[in-house]
Amino acid sequence: MATRAFSIEDGNLATKSIITSQKRTYKDIDLSFAKKASGEIFKKTDAAAVKQAVKNVLLTSRLEKPFNPDFGAGLNRFLFDLDTNFDRFEVEDAIVSTLARIEPRARVIDIDAIISPDQHAVNITVKFKVLSTDTIEQVTVSLTRLR
Repeated sequence: MATRAFSIEDGNLATKSIITSQKRTYKDIDLSFAKKASGEIFKKTDAAAVKQAVKNVLLTSRLEKPFNPDFGAGLNRFLFDLDTNFDRFEVEDAIVSTLARIEPRARVIDIDAIISPDQHAVNITVKFKVLSTDTIEQVTVSLTRLR
């Protein structure tokens, strides 16, 4: 256990351990913007808020968010490279590095990327752990190219 050295005037506090715990509650607004009967909009908390944030990061392209050019995974670039040589490991690396940089509340456990060049689509399932609640969540994103 962590101990902290106190001054002599504090008495025998140097031998006592300091135990602290912090419970964080994550809050976000629901992006459906549905309103309650009272007129307020619905809110998302804890794991639901982190899940919504992860999905937003995955669906946002770089340079899309004003004043924050590094926000987003930029997965749309893989839609136009379906004919070239790249594999699902590049998609997974892009997701892991982006979520580690932008969303510290989530730790990636597993990524399943299915690339379908014939259908011009990339289907991605990200399984992650929400650090404050230790719950495991899953987000599925389907990207398709329109002709």
